Amino acid sequence: MKRKIVIIGSGFGGLAAAIRLQAQGMQVTLLEKNAKVGGHAYQLVKNGYTFDMGPSIITAPDLIQRVFASADTRMEDYLDLVKLDPFYRIYFHDGTSLDYTDNGEQMKRQMARFSAKDADNYDRFMAHTRQLYDAVITDGLGATAFDLPTMLGFLPRALRLQALMPAYDFVKRYFEDPRHRFTFSFHPLFIGGNPFRAPAVYLMIPFLEKVGGVWFCRGGMYSLVHALEDVFKQLGGVVETDTEVERIVVENRRAKGVIANGQFYEADGVISNADLAHTYGELINSEHRRKWSDKKLRKTQYSMSAFLLYLGVRKKYPQLKHHTLILSERYKGLIDDIFDNKVLPDDFSMYLHIPSQTDPSMAPRGCESMYVLIPVPNLEGGVNWKKTKAAYTDRVLTFLENDFGLADLKRSIEVLETFTPSDFKQKRNNHLGSAWGVEPKLTQTAYFRPHNRSEDIQKLYFVGASTHPGAGVPGVLLTAETTVKLVVKDLNAEDLS
Repeated sequence: MKRKIVIIGSGFGGLAAAIRLQAQGMQVTLLEKNAKVGGHAYQLVKNGYTFDMGPSIITAPDLIQRVFASADTRMEDYLDLVKLDPFYRIYFHDGTSLDYTDNGEQMKRQMARFSAKDADNYDRFMAHTRQLYDAVITDGLGATAFDLPTMLGFLPRALRLQALMPAYDFVKRYFEDPRHRFTFSFHPLFIGGNPFRAPAVYLMIPFLEKVGGVWFCRGGMYSLVHALEDVFKQLGGVVETDTEVERIVVENRRAKGVIANGQFYEADGVISNADLAHTYGELINSEHRRKWSDKKLRKTQYSMSAFLLYLGVRKKYPQLKHHTLILSERYKGLIDDIFDNKVLPDDFSMYLHIPSQTDPSMAPRGCESMYVLIPVPNLEGGVNWKKTKAAYTDRVLTFLENDFGLADLKRSIEVLETFTPSDFKQKRNNHLGSAWGVEPKLTQTAYFRPHNRSEDIQKLYFVGASTHPGAGVPGVLLTAETTVKLVVKDLNAEDLS
């Protein structure tokens, strides 16, 4: 008889785990609270404009290929990936800019405008980040459950590589110009981390981008979601949407299944791709949680949130690239306000995703599909987004039009939708509206991060941003690899006992 696995949530982690387990002969049921699969990678289509609502960057496409290969299929038969050049355009507060690319010589020529010494250090920096990449990706630590022996075995190497120091401190050893210090230290923000305390091991991302490229999937990131769903169903997997899990059923410290829409789904193993704090705090009764008590959940630090605008604009803006960063003069002060002071700053830095620059089908002819993401505090800061949303939206649009120079932006808008920290909580079940779950700081990384296998409940597992190795599409796909290995190992051991 086939083993039954229930997966809560259908983000990239849930989909990847579902495919891997279904391909190994298990019967997997994927339960999704929303009308379509995708989790944070949901899609918005309105008036001819198409928006990816969450993840917008594909790096490490080989990790995606591994998911398809696990089902004996080819990624190329499902997806049309386009490599971007540059990866991002970064606009600094003084009006200067840098096109971030994997071309080392081009990077050094651009950097030399700001600091010849920094340009000379580019190759040394990338060589160092390659060693971080080798540890996490090449040697497989990112897809290995981080138990205590693994942690102790990695520690000497981590110390030698300076992988545990704050990312910004690591970067400033190589670069003097503040523009370069931002350019090579901001990547932890992509996974919800504070560059001034996230460990430098996360700076393997610049090398991951360099070796693997930054890609766009024609049709948007939801094309990847749709492809993964198709592969899963072709394998015989079951998807049930509009099905919100209300409770994980635990008997004798073991997950026996879940209750969703009043129905009991029996399982030999339960995997949660839902928010970790939501899973422990709202789906499992407190008497079953020894380590992950309510007190432990409160003491855990959660990442920032995000304010998002989805703009359909009947105008083109050639100064914007597919990925564009527009920065405030403040770096550390702004980060401190968002992560620690939990206040909504008067200034902001932002990330713009304009997929219609690469794929015109994402917007009507001559128009632009634009997604604007601004890091903001999570709901611990007490911002009333119902009252604040309209005024904050106008501030952002006014800045883009008047300060940054997107002429006639406001009167060119045909679609305007917002997504606030309150939406992350209400629509995605994200604790405190944190868009990236558990913050990736040193004491919440690797062995100290929530484990892929529950310490409290047998046959309960996790995939997604809050478990090892962390957030971002590559990280989440690696959580699925790690967790599937544990599920298979545990069930095989049970068969032998």
